[in-house]
Amino acid sequence: MSLVDPSLRADPYCGPAPLPETLLGTWNLDPALLAVLALAGVVGTWRLRMIGDPRRVRAFGVASAVSVVAFLSPLCALTVALFAARGVHHLLLIFALAPALALAFPLRRIGAGMGFLALSAALWLWHVPVIYALAWDHASVYWALQLALILPAWAFWSALLHDARGVASRLGASLQLGALAGQMGLIGAILTFSPRVLYPEHLALAERFGLTALSDQQLAGLVMWVPGMVPVAFAAAWMLRAAWAEAEHGERQGDRT
Repeated sequence: MSLVDPSLRADPYCGPAPLPETLLGTWNLDPALLAVLALAGVVGTWRLRMIGDPRRVRAFGVASAVSVVAFLSPLCALTVALFAARGVHHLLLIFALAPALALAFPLRRIGAGMGFLALSAALWLWHVPVIYALAWDHASVYWALQLALILPAWAFWSALLHDARGVASRLGASLQLGALAGQMGLIGAILTFSPRVLYPEHLALAERFGLTALSDQQLAGLVMWVPGMVPVAFAAAWMLRAAWAEAEHGERQGDRT
């Protein structure tokens, strides 16, 4: 629990918490971030057009759009007011930005196992109240934690989408997805059933949107449970189905020989 009155603390990276009536106008226009995203967009699109794969170009377009939504759009400011919005923000990074980057530019220097472990660590770190407070107060910590979430998720999805071949590999990928879903469910349960506010940064801010800080925290837990676990479950089911089909194909080939 922070000992500092939330109303006396400095604004976090995304700026002051918006009011409902001003939310749509609260875009993040940080010049450094705009420059980084613009440069990445130009260089990435140029490289992919040189490769000549339109599917990868489209995937990079999706990644660019998600980056704008996550870090420039009013969602960024909303994460200051509502912890539930922070949960939505994390889901966008893990289940939209990272897979799109993996399709456009596969990151294969980190295997699925290391990506899974690093992603799991980043998820838990984001939900440690003391670490969350540091990210709130220091932009450098905020971006370090964002990268700690994005990079391993990017590597994890790269391995799942490109390197998971063979029955054993696909089964291993489905188990890792199941373990990720289990962790998200556990974090969601902690947030939903905690009898006290774990993130006092939102004490004076959630009420602007008609929520108490505790109900906002409970809503964040439900976000982790339902929208968070559904895409993981679908991905795990897809991996299991692919493993089953590959096993059946191998059996048929064996019968023919």
